[in-house]
Amino acid sequence: MFKRVVIKLSGEALAGRKINNFFDDNIIKKIIVQIKELVEKGVGVALVVGGGNIWRGRDNAQVDKVRTDQIGMMATVMNALYLCDSFERVGVDAKIMTPVIVGTVTEQFSKRRALEHMNQGGVVIFAAGTGHPFFSTDTIAAIRTAELDACALLFAKNVDGVYTSDPRKNGDAIKLNQITYRQVIENNMTVIDTAASAICEQQGILSIIFGLDEPEAIVKCATGNNDIIYQIGTRVEA
Repeated sequence: MFKRVVIKLSGEALAGRKINNFFDDNIIKKIIVQIKELVEKGVGVALVVGGGNIWRGRDNAQVDKVRTDQIGMMATVMNALYLCDSFERVGVDAKIMTPVIVGTVTEQFSKRRALEHMNQGGVVIFAAGTGHPFFSTDTIAAIRTAELDACALLFAKNVDGVYTSDPRKNGDAIKLNQITYRQVIENNMTVIDTAASAICEQQGILSIIFGLDEPEAIVKCATGNNDIIYQIGTRVEA
């Protein structure tokens, strides 16, 4: 079992397949229950949450790019608040940290404070990205993983790993058990953004890309067992 993990959770994952709805409570409950199980096993857990269920900048081309990224950052704070409440309802203490203070709603990121909270059995939720435009939540996930000396970065996706092509469009697509960040960058794969891939490569971070639909997928990834990981996802290494 990994000692400490960072989980990148997309905003779209929180909405599931529901149309015109920000949150799917059934999916969120499954996520929360799994993370609670990890915490009870002594695993330190931090989440980086996206905001795509509320705001997708690329779908709003008429808005200034800097402004649209700022709106996206606020969307991640909204998601973090919802997750925080969901954790607290099952008895898990959750703290929201952002690169800049959002009034009295969040706490400014501190490595020491984040580790203290995780070591005391709490979950830390990172929101508002890097605090700057032009960077994705994948990038801040890579940065926080390096800063916290986490054992792995877990990317929760709608697809169970990396394929040779889009499995939703090509029935002959082959799932890959393991790839490198260099392959992600050179082949312009969209599974992890380029900046995040470069940081992970430089810092020697292990990433696992997996599908949330698999029962107990988060817990299984956190075991670090390759046989289990290959069944439900793809390892990405330097």
